[in-house]
Amino acid sequence: MLLYVAAFVGLFYLVRWYRERQVVSHLQDKYVFITGCDSGFRNLLARQLDVRGLRVLAACLTEEGAEQLRKQTSARLQTVILDVTQTESIAAATQWVKECVGDRGLWGLVNNASTSLRTAPNEWLNKQDFMNILSVNLLGVIEVTLSLLSLVRKAQGRVLNVSSVMGRVSLFGGGYCISKHGVEAFSDSLRRELSYFGVKVAIIEPGFFKTNVTSSERLMSSFKKAWDQSSSEVKEIYGEKFLETCLKSLKVMEQKCNPDLSVVTDCMEHALTACHPRTRYSAGWDAKLLYLPLSYLPTFLVDALVYLVFPKPAQAL
Repeated sequence: MLLYVAAFVGLFYLVRWYRERQVVSHLQDKYVFITGCDSGFRNLLARQLDVRGLRVLAACLTEEGAEQLRKQTSARLQTVILDVTQTESIAAATQWVKECVGDRGLWGLVNNASTSLRTAPNEWLNKQDFMNILSVNLLGVIEVTLSLLSLVRKAQGRVLNVSSVMGRVSLFGGGYCISKHGVEAFSDSLRRELSYFGVKVAIIEPGFFKTNVTSSERLMSSFKKAWDQSSSEVKEIYGEKFLETCLKSLKVMEQKCNPDLSVVTDCMEHALTACHPRTRYSAGWDAKLLYLPLSYLPTFLVDALVYLVFPKPAQAL
């Protein structure tokens, strides 16, 4: 019996391997629009797809980021300035994309603009702290997608939404985990709706990689600001030792982050160029071996693990 099971599993992975190696034809004629190309995954992806021969439309937040990217790529790559939190900016970028792609439509839309500031215990934050993250990571993704959806449908193309392992397991407070859970839900509903039109939707769920999102310097500065804005009562409940321990943990976290961003961009490239892309891509061994299994554990077990591992407030029971 075990032999039959092993044979079935082996056959399944062999067929999947074969299907995933099939590549879409005429890639040089296909347009891909990527948000947040100033740095990180999106910057590397823009350069990677340009080398592959696709027509990359790279959206950057700053002209400086756009200029640097143009210097590193071929004449095929075009840039536009985009702030995903501003409706007017999204409308202007959408019109620009329409003019670029013409009747061909948009083969790929990669929503990758992201921020993690400010991240701290929920009680240290206010509504605006949550909104600052949600407006980029979730509401920006939704508005950009809705604005360009007709072009993607025309090309029967792909939508790639970059989530996170924190979209599966919420291990800290603030808007980041909330936004990534929202991206997961939006992507699931979008995938089912667009399947009727030949459009595929994929979710990229990276583990911890060295980017601006995981920069300990930026996170520590934001964490301290959240502490400073907290009430005296909250500071007394949590205590200075809790603050110091958390700041040290942020430094350690960055040191453990994977510096090889191509692990993530290779997943993105596959989702855009394979005939049979996956629905979800877990990028990084920490995502595959830790956070993904953690997301399937009973809630009380995850809560117990978090309680054991994470620092305790001064007045914890």
